[in-house]
Amino acid sequence: MKSMVDIEVAIDEKYTDPKVTILTREKSGLVESIINAIENVSENEFPLIPAYTEGEMEFVSQRDIVRVYIQDRKCILQTDEGLFTVRKNLSRLEEDLNPSRFVRISQSEIINIYKVKRFDINIAGTIGVEFENGTKTWASRSCVKTLKALLKG
Repeated sequence: MKSMVDIEVAIDEKYTDPKVTILTREKSGLVESIINAIENVSENEFPLIPAYTEGEMEFVSQRDIVRVYIQDRKCILQTDEGLFTVRKNLSRLEEDLNPSRFVRISQSEIINIYKVKRFDINIAGTIGVEFENGTKTWASRSCVKTLKALLKG
């Protein structure tokens, strides 16, 4: 039996940009295909990121970025496939990134919230971040308030 997708559109004036919610029992290949199709349409608004590895330049889709951070004064872009160097500083790169997908969690790191497996909000007020690929990082105290607001909204 073929998988069917039930599509419902609701017009609501409080949304200036479309919001897509996928309700499903589990994350399947069909769900991934739907996400990719939607992201491919919206990717036209947000450019591919030129990134370098071993002297070769490659264009990286924003949906593939796990996080971007500063290490040894270099801007490093991490995907599930590996690490790349970006020839922009973090602030300039942040201007190119989709603000509904990426959030700055410290002065030296921006994360893709769609790649986060879990947030660990501890009693001391800090927030740990664990990504789907197992990478872990921490939000700086100065960004905790912004991140908590994002998680509630």
